[in-house]
Amino acid sequence: MNVLMFSPGFPREMRYFTRGLAEVGANVIGLGDQPEAALEEPARSAVSMHIQVRSWLDEDAILRQVADVAKRVRIDRVECLWEPYMVLAARIREMLGLPGMTVEQTIPLRDKEIMKRVLDGAGIRTPHHYSATTAAQVVEAAETIGYPVIVKPIDGAGSENTHRVDSREQLDGILPSLRSVKEVSVEEFVEGEDMTYETICIDGEIHHYSISTYIPRALDMKSNAWISPITLVYRDPDDPSLAAGKAMGEAVIKALGFQTGYTHMEWYRTAEGEAIFGEIGGRPPGAYLVDLINYAADIDSYTGWAEAVVHGRFTQPVDRKYNAAWIFKRARGQGRIQRYDGLHALMSEIGQHVVALDLNPIGAPRKDWRKVLKGDGMVIVRHPDLQTTIDMAGRVASRLEIVAG
Repeated sequence: MNVLMFSPGFPREMRYFTRGLAEVGANVIGLGDQPEAALEEPARSAVSMHIQVRSWLDEDAILRQVADVAKRVRIDRVECLWEPYMVLAARIREMLGLPGMTVEQTIPLRDKEIMKRVLDGAGIRTPHHYSATTAAQVVEAAETIGYPVIVKPIDGAGSENTHRVDSREQLDGILPSLRSVKEVSVEEFVEGEDMTYETICIDGEIHHYSISTYIPRALDMKSNAWISPITLVYRDPDDPSLAAGKAMGEAVIKALGFQTGYTHMEWYRTAEGEAIFGEIGGRPPGAYLVDLINYAADIDSYTGWAEAVVHGRFTQPVDRKYNAAWIFKRARGQGRIQRYDGLHALMSEIGQHVVALDLNPIGAPRKDWRKVLKGDGMVIVRHPDLQTTIDMAGRVASRLEIVAG
């Protein structure tokens, strides 16, 4: 099978999904704005052919370029796991008459307003929401819903350009930053925990799933420099305390008609245990969450996804042995990394449960935590017991300090 893989080398996770395609026997044709020589391993070794585009913004030119290649090389499948270009991938499928998500099926996975309307119609609890294309509409929507509200682009990813707004005065302050955004979603702010639900699906059936949580909430992570963000994947996604979110995730995938691939859904768990939908992408999560999923179950879901899309099966044995958590560290001070305080003591205490340790090297410039979620370091821990895993993650967050100066 010849698979056209969008952006095989960027973002970081794409190179491992590209490797997965090659490992399950696909002939990988890369499509990206990088020259082939710039692809990092393992993507570079995994592609047998690479099509370099001038600009992702010129979709018509890309369609012509792919159509020309398709006259010489058979293309059997088109895969795009980078959210901004999923609709373009669907356009290529339609142009070539290939299986997979159509444009009509893809748009609800990109447009958060359309997404929520579909789910509202299916009886799934979503935050109260409105779309807005002008500042006046944003204000009207916020006043109708009542503060606090969340304001975010309808086609954004992660928490990029997402704002919690607690008053009209605060709203007036953020409106200028939204001038470049064509359309935003204004929605009810939900008090609760930030949760996720990930799946690998084949023909609409879920073959693997996991549930995780962000500690603290995603907006808090992005608003406070002193925080060491934590994401935790639960060992047991079938725990009764997670049942409402799992059931919602299954219903969302069915309502949106998602067929084959990876999905990443964010949802809220209230103090009363209610599950409220956040958003979903027809793609894997970023920020090393795929790696956490792999560590929790001792699987390789990069290759598991590839097997699903190429062969229509998921055969990896899933042994849910661990809860797994990553902790991202942000350096204290400015300038270059000088030392790591508390690292030796922590490794003496919990080192046997640390499966990844990646710290910004001594002498390297401190990274901008606003632009790089990972910041200046990442530690991944895992343990069969949930509370032990939470405690270890908390110790890393509070006791390990990366000092710059």
